[in-house]
Amino acid sequence: MIVNNTNLRVRYGETDKMGYVYYGIFAEYYEVGRTELMREFGLTYKEIEKNGIMLPVVSMNIKYLKPAFYDDFLTIKTILEKVPSIKIEFKYEIYNQNNELLNLGETTLVFVDEKTRKPRKAPEDFILDLKRKINN
Repeated sequence: MIVNNTNLRVRYGETDKMGYVYYGIFAEYYEVGRTELMREFGLTYKEIEKNGIMLPVVSMNIKYLKPAFYDDFLTIKTILEKVPSIKIEFKYEIYNQNNELLNLGETTLVFVDEKTRKPRKAPEDFILDLKRKINN
């Protein structure tokens, strides 16, 4: 299992009239978390796209437990439990500055060839790096 913790502060524009973080913003927070986890292995979206691979989200589940508010300092805990093949699955836990669990989520993304638009295997060097990390 690989875990990455990324911190961010809630901006005013991410809140709704009730003062809560707007529910749709959590999808963006998940993207921040998985982008930073993947960056640890030298695999950025920019690098993926340069190699002719797209990585669309094909499913997302969110469970809201408590609200987040403007200026809260959040920790996005992103978890990768298994080495990907054609799809890669992430789990998320979002905590506030008081270490209260606010949100749970999961996303599944699929590696897709840019030209054929068909699923393909994850890049081999990425898989090898993940296997080394997971087995240590």
